Amino acid sequence: MKVISANLNGIRAAARKGFFDWLPKQDADFVCIQETRAQIDQLEDEIFHPAGYHCYYHDAEKKGYSGVAVYSRHKPDQVVIGMGEARYDNEGRYLELQIGNLLVASLYMPSGSAKEERLAYKYTCMDYFLPKMEALLETGKDIIICGDWNIAHTKADIKNWRGNQKNSGFLPEERAWLDKVFDEAGYIDAFRQIEQPEHSYTWWSNRGQAWANNTGWRIDYHITSPSLTGKVKSTEIYKEERFSDHSPLIIDYDYAV
Repeated sequence: MKVISANLNGIRAAARKGFFDWLPKQDADFVCIQETRAQIDQLEDEIFHPAGYHCYYHDAEKKGYSGVAVYSRHKPDQVVIGMGEARYDNEGRYLELQIGNLLVASLYMPSGSAKEERLAYKYTCMDYFLPKMEALLETGKDIIICGDWNIAHTKADIKNWRGNQKNSGFLPEERAWLDKVFDEAGYIDAFRQIEQPEHSYTWWSNRGQAWANNTGWRIDYHITSPSLTGKVKSTEIYKEERFSDHSPLIIDYDYAV
């Protein structure tokens, strides 16, 4: 089972950069997209409904902002749109598909880097979402929550860790929250299930020469239930083409849908 997570920083811009030419070659079972930055009525062109996929979108009320999507080769038994809390759902941050005992979700956690109010909003979202994650585990389903979590967990997940300890995305409080996700709730960072090359990142700032110098952050994850421990066969951060300021994170699982 192949699952792709990709923050496209504008799905229409990514389409112009070749994302939907690349996608069919991947033959993925699930594609989780973040930051579509489009209203659903702006995505009626067939390019945004690729052949062979059931396609679901959750947009933000604000035009050109946020938004998530999930494409599935498998017809879902249930589609859950939103976290269940208006102040996050009006920004289009969560979309979940259930197929048998499998749950696949696309999450776009808020960024807290713009201003203090947004960091406070991010913290409230994190506080709201963790109990939801714990409740999902109690269902006994096999869970994969893909997405841009906007947090680099450890020093291994960010090139310039020394210079970013006071910046949102690498704050001690944010990293401690991911500690809770993994160590207390029991979720698994699928990417770290197998040994990875040093300096493996999924996002690069558009400032300076971040991409050229690989001054990156790993803020895109597949976070899975412990039931999927040992199921990761291979991982890839696709960097041959650039569809946005993030690179797609591709993971193959030893799992039959």
